[in-house]
Amino acid sequence: MKLLRYGPKGKEKPGLLDSDGKIRDLSNVIDDFSPDNLTPKSLARLAKLKVAKLPLIKGKRRLGTPVTGTQNFVCVGLNYIDHAEEIKMDLPAEPVLFSKHLSCINGPNDDVVLPKRAKKADWEVELAFVIGTRAKNVTKKDAMKYIAGFTIVNDVSERAFQLEHGGQWMKGKSCETFGPVGPWLVTPDEIGKVQRLNLFTEVNGKRMQDGTTKNMIFPVAHVVSYISKFFTLMPGDIVCTGTPAGVGAGKKPQIFLKPGDTMRLGIEGLGEQVCKVVREK
Repeated sequence: MKLLRYGPKGKEKPGLLDSDGKIRDLSNVIDDFSPDNLTPKSLARLAKLKVAKLPLIKGKRRLGTPVTGTQNFVCVGLNYIDHAEEIKMDLPAEPVLFSKHLSCINGPNDDVVLPKRAKKADWEVELAFVIGTRAKNVTKKDAMKYIAGFTIVNDVSERAFQLEHGGQWMKGKSCETFGPVGPWLVTPDEIGKVQRLNLFTEVNGKRMQDGTTKNMIFPVAHVVSYISKFFTLMPGDIVCTGTPAGVGAGKKPQIFLKPGDTMRLGIEGLGEQVCKVVREK
């Protein structure tokens, strides 16, 4: 299933994408894609629905983030061999973890707003997964059972805030709108080999990132298990798994986002995002 939320910001309704690429309404079945509706039992119930009988939503609709009620927005840094090499950093011996503040979460096609002081804003296409079952001290063998589905996150990063002001990366990762999520949440049964997915970023039509999840240093199952040994992952939590080479900070010369730019990101089987960059008023 491809699960989604559509409608004006703050008033989204639950839906799913049918085989023809059209939105079907689920608001008479569930109230929203909140943590309680991401459990294996809830998803199994949705999978039994006769999609063709669900109300069809006509016309173009804004897409919100595919889940709501997220408590933790966790990211893995330096998790692609080629990305670590392009920014000249040693490969980590263990996953590098950081958080994005929840206020940065944004719809997949909403504008990305650059703060007035931002001067080195960058793009990062990332495979993300959403937790469906409380995960604490889980094994790598069982790790995939705790995932409700996969989605795309653009880990938008202001490199000056991130690297030139001391302390944690969170400062450069958490500006409002710096976390586009979606367009939909794809359940694991629709994903083949999660470590064989192609992913890309284009800026103003020019291909910047063109990678594959097979280049991850720590695969998805490892990430779930590792994080769960340090803190508990809860249903609805979003975890980003790193970005491949091709970020603006790794270019020679470096390239950073400016107002008027358009970012297009995609991951095989997970759809695409298209975001316009604007400046904070």
